[in-house]
Amino acid sequence: MTEHLDQDAHFLRRIVQPALLGLMDGSVSTLAPLFAAAFATRNPHVAFLIGTAASTGAGISMAFAEGLSDDGVLTGRGHPFLRGSITGIMTFLGGIFHTLPFLLHNLNHALYLAYFIVGIELMIIAFIRYRYMKMKFFLSVIQVVFGGALVFLAGYLIGQG
Repeated sequence: MTEHLDQDAHFLRRIVQPALLGLMDGSVSTLAPLFAAAFATRNPHVAFLIGTAASTGAGISMAFAEGLSDDGVLTGRGHPFLRGSITGIMTFLGGIFHTLPFLLHNLNHALYLAYFIVGIELMIIAFIRYRYMKMKFFLSVIQVVFGGALVFLAGYLIGQG
């Protein structure tokens, strides 16, 4: 039984936490530049380019930040290259999924599809927090949606200026 708990803790610290960190950062931090670009320019292609740049830049930044933050020896969080890679990839994925709708030529269709995808991303994050971090699902949803809404609001307001 102790060995199973150690494996669960190992998986949680070395895989789930870096993946969740990346997914949360990518899903939320790219909302403001993406939607600000969409609302300011009214051009889905420009929004797509900015969303792709934000996702890529955030992924690289988060990979280095996670990889350089801890060598894993003292904390048992695993090899920094693996953690950084997981975090960076998940950050990129978290940002690019709601950027892809802006490949559509119709801005309104792109926005509605992006809203839908953001909602799915936030539910996935809430579920991962519930499943692996033992949080109450409803509380996790409220926290994640509140954070996402604040960032979206910032992007919307900036895009109006």
